[in-house]
Amino acid sequence: MRVKMILPTLTEAVSPFFRPIKYSLFPPLGLAAGLLLGTLLSVTTLAVRADDWPGPQTKEVFSASREYFVRVIPGESLGDTFGFSGAKKGKYAAAEFYRRHQDRFYRLVAEAVLLNPVAPVEFFVSNDGRLATIDNWHNVGYGKVVSMYDPRGKVVQSYELSDLFQDEEIKAFGRSVSSMHWRNGPAYIREDQKTLLITVKSGGDFLFGLETGRFKYCEYQEKTYRCRNTNQPRQWMPNSKVQLTR
Repeated sequence: MRVKMILPTLTEAVSPFFRPIKYSLFPPLGLAAGLLLGTLLSVTTLAVRADDWPGPQTKEVFSASREYFVRVIPGESLGDTFGFSGAKKGKYAAAEFYRRHQDRFYRLVAEAVLLNPVAPVEFFVSNDGRLATIDNWHNVGYGKVVSMYDPRGKVVQSYELSDLFQDEEIKAFGRSVSSMHWRNGPAYIREDQKTLLITVKSGGDFLFGLETGRFKYCEYQEKTYRCRNTNQPRQWMPNSKVQLTR
């Protein structure tokens, strides 16, 4: 007995809520073969999430007072990032520090080469012109994940994940093709304009002193909020006993 299958023709969706289908992924064997291949591709990518990053762009961030802003220009050293060892190496990201003067015009006061091969994922500027950067473009969790600079662009302190977490903690972070997702929540400069807060998880936060570069990690332990200011060895103390500012 012969069975004749009549398959519908694929047509491109025109709604703005649909993404274009890459038909070249499917050989001209009909809809059934395309669906089978798509299923196989989905199964093989469940273990590691794919990354989809827009290209790095020049960005500017102002301080809360609007007295300062910093412009970050992307670098070109993709070969210095995780997973791209054979790519081009070149200039690292650069920062331009601007301050508002009495005539209300902003003028360049400092320039610096950042520790990011391409660009930071986020950066913040305090009311006294200090810069804090978090993570690396296309490489969350790799390289210098937190860096602090003074108003002249000099590095105050920088940290990698191994400076902040123990090996077992790092292994437990969620991963994608090119990133380790170590934080889950907001990051911002607090109202005191002297400390940067980075949320790691609900009830667990890092605080970094922008002037000193020191850090403390605090979380609830048996309903008590306790902090540590080192990674190895660790000593947990009441929050009030761990100072970050001068």
